[in-house]
Amino acid sequence: MSYLKFDKSLMINLEQSLPKEMLRTNKSGAYHCTSIVGCNTRKQHGLLVIPIPEMDDKAHVLLSSLDETVIQHGAPFNLGLHQYGDNVFSPNGHKYIREFSCDTVPTMTFRVGGVILTKEKVFISHENRILIKYTLVDAHSETKLQFRPFLAFRNANDLCMENGVINTEVHPTVNGISTCLYNGYPDLYMQFSKPATWVSDGHWYKGIEYYKDRDRGIPYKEDLWVPGYFEVPIKKGESIIFSASTFETDPATFEATYAEELSARTRRTSFYNCLKNSAKQFYLKNRSGLHIMAGYPWYNVRARDELIALPGCTLAIDHRDDYELILKTFVDALFKYIDEGKLDRTIREIDLPDIPLWTIWAIQQFRRTDGTTACREKYADTVRRLVEAVRTGRITNLFLDDNGLVRTEGRDKPVSWLSASIGGKPIIPRTGYLVEFNALWYNALCFLISLLEPVDAERHYCAELKALAEKTKESFISTFLNDFGYLYDYVSGTYTDLEVRPNMAIAIGLEYSPLDRRQRKRILDLVTRELLTPKGLRSLSPKSYAYNPTYVGNPVEREYAVHQGPARPWLFGFYADAYFKVFGVSGLSFIERMLIGYEDEMTEGCIGSLSELYDGNPPFTGRGAVSTAKNVGEILRTIKNVKEINKLQTTDSESI
Repeated sequence: MSYLKFDKSLMINLEQSLPKEMLRTNKSGAYHCTSIVGCNTRKQHGLLVIPIPEMDDKAHVLLSSLDETVIQHGAPFNLGLHQYGDNVFSPNGHKYIREFSCDTVPTMTFRVGGVILTKEKVFISHENRILIKYTLVDAHSETKLQFRPFLAFRNANDLCMENGVINTEVHPTVNGISTCLYNGYPDLYMQFSKPATWVSDGHWYKGIEYYKDRDRGIPYKEDLWVPGYFEVPIKKGESIIFSASTFETDPATFEATYAEELSARTRRTSFYNCLKNSAKQFYLKNRSGLHIMAGYPWYNVRARDELIALPGCTLAIDHRDDYELILKTFVDALFKYIDEGKLDRTIREIDLPDIPLWTIWAIQQFRRTDGTTACREKYADTVRRLVEAVRTGRITNLFLDDNGLVRTEGRDKPVSWLSASIGGKPIIPRTGYLVEFNALWYNALCFLISLLEPVDAERHYCAELKALAEKTKESFISTFLNDFGYLYDYVSGTYTDLEVRPNMAIAIGLEYSPLDRRQRKRILDLVTRELLTPKGLRSLSPKSYAYNPTYVGNPVEREYAVHQGPARPWLFGFYADAYFKVFGVSGLSFIERMLIGYEDEMTEGCIGSLSELYDGNPPFTGRGAVSTAKNVGEILRTIKNVKEINKLQTTDSESI
């Protein structure tokens, strides 16, 4: 039985099926995303959405959707679905859906009278190309399929309106056509595995709506161009493959290409396999190297997100080689900025002050899988260079004070992951001493000491680092630990921010913390009471007057709410680390129970993945980007840690 399977009763109920989305990527920046019933519900949805570096660094929707029509005895049955107004849908193709499953690839089964038709979609790795395989499972009479392509040729964040600039020409190609609506765009090739008849019949389909954009308070109506339709006869038991790509291909190769791509897929037969599949979809291979995308459908590569996601999206799924390639690409870009002041074209926000500290944390996770010796040989020099860059003041907007703490200026520009802003000004002006910055700094010092301490030639240097680490520890405790038993979120001069935020969970979850076990436990108890939810840690305690748990409304309303209550799954990774440090093996059952909350999300939101954030109050609805790397990565890293502790526990039991 498929792990991700939805039957007819759910599929025909649009209130239940429309909110569920599916995502496929080519691991080079292109993607296909829509609802599980095939109705696009946001402007970023599309059948073929690709980056066009020659134009900009955005994704562009070429082929929005493809409407299929089954024709028998001259009677058409359109399987497409579009929204044109409140509860106005046409042509209501969802009523023919028998089931949807996503074990290996997204598969829909339609039943129209005596006709049973399956539809499977595969995105080809590292190519701007999607294949759709149609199989006529059963039919009692002559059957023909008709296909209408809905074309957009626009930025994924824009909308298309009827216009006179459009190029309506189509050109014949092998078993299909090619077309390009606007200058600057690549040609779109639409081909079939067998000869297809093309009928030119161009029309604008006006007023198509995307209800998720409407709910977000942004423009949500557009017009799409349909240049005509294909007709293809199909026999019982026969399969036809449709290809949409930015280059012409040989239809004779479609079947072999489809089978090859299918064989490389991870079957989504469990919670772990769903997340593993999702993790690999964030990979981005381009000319500069291998990266991790922050999320889909609207994020690019962002430095902090990439570093937080890296261990879970590689090491936790046994992709060690990918870890090394991604880290090398990142570290090369980081030092190019530190040493030469040159920003990377792919990696955004690499100039933020905490990036070197997160880089060291990401390297530290390598030691957990490969050991100290291997980590020293591969990465000790990198960690040392980064620590020295902080000590010598070469990190932009990160200053090491005499008390051993690092300070940053964040009044006028967001510097931490709490980056919400209006007009470029941070809503939460975290400035001065930030709690997670300094916890990461102390952790970095101790980690470097642990790598170099066994080396005789480094004794003097390690003694110097130990003195600095001890000073940092004392200052951290005196600066951040308050009489209420938790940590100030940031301290600037005489101002101490009293808000209860999850950054203190990072401080107690790191391998090396300036806090002792008793202090960690007291903080952990508070985090558990006020911040923990089944979907991660809230970004603000409900006891705060500013608490706003729901990420809804127009863009300004959502920006004010984004860090004032909604929960983040990635923070649970640090919470789990802290829990194990405080309670040891006895904390295993609790963390395993908490993971169930994330498994529940595999059939919600973007199926098989995790949304960007969740409401801070029940029912903890997913919001924001439909699939995000650091959430997936940190839950995978936690699952790996749980497995390792279980294994140790089993080994210890057997040895008794």
